[in-house]
Amino acid sequence: MTLPRRAKTWSGYDEHSDTTTASDHEDDVHKATIHKKLHVDIVHEVNRQAKLFDAQAHEMKMKSRRLFFVKARFLFPLGIIVGVLLGFIIIQPYDIHEMHANLALLMEEYDLSLKIPGIDLSRVELEWQRFRSNIPELWKLNNDGREFQVGEAIKARGLTAQYPVVLVPGIVSTGLESWSTSPEYRAFFREKLWGGFNMISQVTFNRERWMTAMMLDPDTGLDPPGVKIRAAEGLSAASNFMKGYWIWAKIIENLAVVNYDTNNLYLAPYDWRLSMWNLEERDGYFSRLKATIEGLKKRQKKRVVIAAHSMGSTVMLFLLRFKYFFKWVESPEHGGGGPDWVESHIETFISIAGTHLGVAKAMSAFLSGEMKDTVQMNPAGAYVLERFFSRKERRKLFRSWAGSASMWVKGGTAVWGNENCAPDDEPDSTHTHGELIAFRRSLLDARQVEGSRLVDEELVPKKNMTATDVGTWILKRTPASFQKMMATNYSFGIERDEEVLEKNDFDHRKWTNPLEIRLPNAPTTRFVCVYGHGKETERSYWYAHKPNEYEESIVEAGGTPTCAEPSVGTCKVPVPIDGLNDFNNRPPPSSWIDAEYTDETVVPKVRNGVKMGDGDGTVSLLSLGAMCVEGWKRKRWNPGGIRVTTVELPHRPVVNIPRGGATTGDHVDILGSTALNELILKFATGAGDEVEDNFVSKIREYAKRVQWDG
Repeated sequence: MTLPRRAKTWSGYDEHSDTTTASDHEDDVHKATIHKKLHVDIVHEVNRQAKLFDAQAHEMKMKSRRLFFVKARFLFPLGIIVGVLLGFIIIQPYDIHEMHANLALLMEEYDLSLKIPGIDLSRVELEWQRFRSNIPELWKLNNDGREFQVGEAIKARGLTAQYPVVLVPGIVSTGLESWSTSPEYRAFFREKLWGGFNMISQVTFNRERWMTAMMLDPDTGLDPPGVKIRAAEGLSAASNFMKGYWIWAKIIENLAVVNYDTNNLYLAPYDWRLSMWNLEERDGYFSRLKATIEGLKKRQKKRVVIAAHSMGSTVMLFLLRFKYFFKWVESPEHGGGGPDWVESHIETFISIAGTHLGVAKAMSAFLSGEMKDTVQMNPAGAYVLERFFSRKERRKLFRSWAGSASMWVKGGTAVWGNENCAPDDEPDSTHTHGELIAFRRSLLDARQVEGSRLVDEELVPKKNMTATDVGTWILKRTPASFQKMMATNYSFGIERDEEVLEKNDFDHRKWTNPLEIRLPNAPTTRFVCVYGHGKETERSYWYAHKPNEYEESIVEAGGTPTCAEPSVGTCKVPVPIDGLNDFNNRPPPSSWIDAEYTDETVVPKVRNGVKMGDGDGTVSLLSLGAMCVEGWKRKRWNPGGIRVTTVELPHRPVVNIPRGGATTGDHVDILGSTALNELILKFATGAGDEVEDNFVSKIREYAKRVQWDG
């Protein structure tokens, strides 16, 4: 049996004895060591806790002493004040003057009996005008001080309105508003779904429904069930995209100075999502515009001046992308205007930044839902864009908008070049623009696709692709509905046979391609091509791809569908290429711009996978001017000998003005340039003979390299 040890006191003595043993002494030493260590640990812990407390106290003290201007109670009211000030920057003096009356009407509407004392706001209006006049030009987002100046200068010469003027907007310029009355869209009724600040709120907070409303039916190209969107009407439809961002406003202001108003000035808005055929089919657009022009001539006793911007040029003439309209009104089966209608009704046609031979970015948008504007965004912006509208979603939208498909590049390798060279290649080029889509590396090998009977090029092209190849490549990777839409509305080749060109006068599929149709017989009508140049513009691309996603309802097809009677909508569905039946159930290749590739030391320079060329920032110089300086000089495309004048405006933006100021040549901002406004007013007031050819680029050199004659 083991006996318990005796308890010891801290002094090491037994409570019953004053004697100690050796073992007792060892125990005492051991306990003393433990006690000392425990004491040290306690002290360290106390010190640590004290330091932590001091740190927390210091942090609380710093928070309490934080600068006032970073506190929420300061930032919140500051945000309100800044928002109000930004609103007042774009408010007009008459808005202040009418505030009292508007408030009274509002209270009357809600049957409020509160009496509002009469307040004289004339002094407020005077002070506000003085305040606005002193805002630095850089911050005047709505105006930049040049309002009415061009008109005043023309008026000072004694010139005044002579010819009625019709303005035709470009793609995305016209506001679109909802007329849907179905319950899910009733909240949008008569609100703009395209243009204005309401669009931003809908895209931000109601994106899925906004996309559903904006898409067209893939089979008919018209309104989907339960959805009705129409173009806004009147001069305001395209004067400003949203408050503070003008489009046609500057031109309208200057025309007003020389006595233009709603009696002799008309803006022809349209739903740019629709194909040309469906614009007439659904909205009667061309019938109404024809009647409007005839009415203007009858009242004013003068022929009409038409000024069309970008895609508006395509819509207007049967050749310059605006040729469709002229050919339509002449056709006895459609407009019934007869072969002399253009000669009788059109004084001058002004094509502003016309997309005559197509736009490279249209090809990339339909292929991968991308363009320079998306791939060159900073990482934060690119992330937000992808979160809101992924490449797949953007591609789906584009492919439902048949109107934008009219901007596919035209003429194939004859215009845009082949694998060896392009008309607009520079002498020291290290890579040709003729390869519209090129690949740095192959990420896909047909040998990796197990069980596939496809040859290599059905998945990955063995070589880089020209303009002709790209069209086929896109069609092979799109649904049958898209292929049918393209085949029944458009043609993108080049026709040199005069007999065939004559027959094409009655084939509406050709009417948006100036290379497959003739200008109207209007020898005294004048055509003017005016555009900017000298701004880097996307011209061709480096792409990458891999097989990683499905397309919706995709049916691979071997070439463009053929249609027997496109006018009545009967189109034969193309038979797939042999071997593609197995591929229909597999994910087709996903392609995207190779944004990782940037090299500004090569020619052409590459920025985020985009090969840059000359143009107006959106449309390549070749498309802007080649038809004007060469194509329409040939009788086969201009049998009536219409005089075509080309005016180039160099891009020389003013640094301290957000949109470039009076000397910009940007695709959209050119509408506010002094030179363009002067040109339009000269033709409108009868001084058009002062306008002559003006070349500042290499367009004549480039145009001579195009294979016009085979």
